[in-house]
Amino acid sequence: MTIAKFQDGGAVTMSSREIAELTGKRHDNVMADIRGMLSELKIDVLTFQGIYLDSMNRQQIEYLLDHEHTDCLLTGYSAAMRMAVIKRWRELEKQTARPMTQAEITAANANHLVAVERQQREQQVALERIETRVANVEQVRYLGSRPAGFESMTTIRERINLRHGMPPWVINAVMRDIPGAPLPFAMVRSKHADDGAQPYPIWPTADITRRFDRFVTECTFVTAERATHPDIQQGRFKLRQRNLA
Repeated sequence: MTIAKFQDGGAVTMSSREIAELTGKRHDNVMADIRGMLSELKIDVLTFQGIYLDSMNRQQIEYLLDHEHTDCLLTGYSAAMRMAVIKRWRELEKQTARPMTQAEITAANANHLVAVERQQREQQVALERIETRVANVEQVRYLGSRPAGFESMTTIRERINLRHGMPPWVINAVMRDIPGAPLPFAMVRSKHADDGAQPYPIWPTADITRRFDRFVTECTFVTAERATHPDIQQGRFKLRQRNLA
């Protein structure tokens, strides 16, 4: 349970991890439920996103819901699941009904400072990654034509869609946004440069196939044709189950 209460006001949230523990659902499925709910409510999922350290001291994503949004989430759960969470909320409300002691205020403020410092570190790491990618792009080679065994982004979208039934926006995310996004092997000068056409990046076909096959193994199928992935925050997406053996 995450409790954050400060001198200028109180706020109590329930983490997606605790909701998973109380309801007996898998955490990734609870997170997918939350993303689906927030999407329907047209709320940016980042508003409720938090970070925790797993057993191997790695940063992982969770969601922190207030009482109102927890109640909204529970409408799709069974009566037994709802009751378990409702009882826990009552316990929390009893705990937060009394004034905070000076020690609790100090601890809450310290936790807040730690969270701010952690966010600053994450922003710095993200900035360094961007700077590294920019430096690498500046060093990329230019070719006069596309060699065999390499493909452009347009070809990747078409081929991966045929291979996995994956929508273009997910393919874009795998190629550009989620950890391990591959840098282009080279830039190819367009034959129509005189007409204003720009160079385009290419990647090794075999490497891209392995990347997407690995991505699919990390996905959790919610239905026969819908899946989620820990690094895709927009929720469920189309994906065709495929035997990659």
